[in-house]
Amino acid sequence: MAQHSHPRSPLKAFASPDVGGVVQGAAALLWLPQAALLAMAVQGLASGQGLRAVWLPAGAILLLGLLRAACEAWGARRTFGRARARLSALRAQTAEALAGGSPLDRGRAPSGQAASVLAEQAEALVPYLVRYQPARWRATVVPVFILGAVACSSWVAALVLLVAAPLIPIFMAIVGWRAKAASEAQMVEMGSMNAFLLDRLRGLATLRALDAVDATAHRLGDAAQPLRERTMSVLRIAFLSSAVLELFSALGVAMVAAYVGFHLLGSLGFGTWGRTLSLGEGLFVLLLAPAFFEPLRELSAVWHDRAAGEAALQALDGLQQNTLPLPGASASLKRAATGAAGVAPAVAVHGLHFSWPGETNPVFNGLELRVAAGEHIALAGPSGSGKTALLSLLAGLVPAARGEISIGGVPLTDHTVAALRQRMAWMGQAPHVFAGSVEANVALGREDVGTPRVAEAMRFASLDAVAQAHPGTALGEGGRGLSGGEAVRLALARIAVHPHADLLLVDEPTAHLDSETAARVADALVELARGKTLIVATHDPVLAARMDRVVSLGAEVMEKAA
Repeated sequence: MAQHSHPRSPLKAFASPDVGGVVQGAAALLWLPQAALLAMAVQGLASGQGLRAVWLPAGAILLLGLLRAACEAWGARRTFGRARARLSALRAQTAEALAGGSPLDRGRAPSGQAASVLAEQAEALVPYLVRYQPARWRATVVPVFILGAVACSSWVAALVLLVAAPLIPIFMAIVGWRAKAASEAQMVEMGSMNAFLLDRLRGLATLRALDAVDATAHRLGDAAQPLRERTMSVLRIAFLSSAVLELFSALGVAMVAAYVGFHLLGSLGFGTWGRTLSLGEGLFVLLLAPAFFEPLRELSAVWHDRAAGEAALQALDGLQQNTLPLPGASASLKRAATGAAGVAPAVAVHGLHFSWPGETNPVFNGLELRVAAGEHIALAGPSGSGKTALLSLLAGLVPAARGEISIGGVPLTDHTVAALRQRMAWMGQAPHVFAGSVEANVALGREDVGTPRVAEAMRFASLDAVAQAHPGTALGEGGRGLSGGEAVRLALARIAVHPHADLLLVDEPTAHLDSETAARVADALVELARGKTLIVATHDPVLAARMDRVVSLGAEVMEKAA
């Protein structure tokens, strides 16, 4: 099986603002007519027109202000709603990638780190989308319009703004690179901290038994110190970016104010297209100068949101890239893969090469195996001989380096693995029990599995007589409330409730069980496998003797087709 392609990075999906951000940017442009009306009113008062020159501009300014407030409020609400929706979609996409990945993938992120990214770090996307994206849009569009309006009155004032403006993003970019690196380091440190904390919480009972709670608390404090240092580093850089902006914007506004003042006094007669600015025109330029830097000031205030948001996006992307996705299949492939109803599949393995990632010694080097339809075989061999690896390869949970696997005459490929898995039932060495009811643990979210079928499967697995295994009984994470044998029987019930499973892949079902419980599990497994193909990995000679055939796996052992 070939490696699966990774999903596209989510960074590109957030490149452009939505309608809400555009409306907020348009609302900021309403300051242009407001400033013109205010300058007109002041010019009228200076010309001796009295309050008559004020009423009409004041009313228009009020209406424009109300319109601006309404646009900003509507844009902010829409942007926030879209941000939450996009975050939920991205979380669902990442969770689906994690759930669809192979549990045997050694590159999977630790559960604590994955939970931290999905629950905590992903929240940084909301301010990134709600504040940074609209601010970036306004910083791109609004200064251009203001610069054009100022240039119509004075090209010198426009030149001052034009020279001061590029210095801000240049220095902010230099600071931003460092801020992004610091945010990424903080995210990594936070994920490691959460993974450390989750690991210690899982082993809290053992820590108490060993009287190591205080020592663990000291180690937790030591582990938290680098996170505190990373956080302070991010805050220091955020304050530095704001200081850079305030410095250059203050210099730009001061130089424009000095030019306008000296021009109105008659000391500087150039820069106004061959004419003299009036008081109203000079005031209009002065009102627009701070507004020219206002979008950049807003951008600086949310610059840390950009760094944190992009770091969160990359963390989510990393979770998706570090999974081995299990793709779906088309309807025609599903029909071909599931085969005819009631016909157990034959299994053929040809020239299979496989080694675990990061290891040089191959587990299989040209393995050959044939399993007839409806045949029951036992995989035997010492630990490390590849029994679990072979079952995982047959289930499509890990990819082979080379070789072919076919199930029911259908090659196991990226395109058929999901459909073929519909006819498989898997039972691992240590069946995982989720926090929830017994019924939910048996059904495992299958939509076509109802309470009657769950009860029937539990009776088959002899769980109906176990008081703590009532369908409505709540179980703790990891199977708290069930014994080892009861957890194995719960796994048998999961197989029994599967309506289409005619290929059973079972890994060490009787390991760590007493002889009486192991015999019951073996009886149930053989009964369940009637008319189906069964491949079981086991060290148990009693269970192996009940199979049709025993296949011995070893470092140099391969079974040729009969």
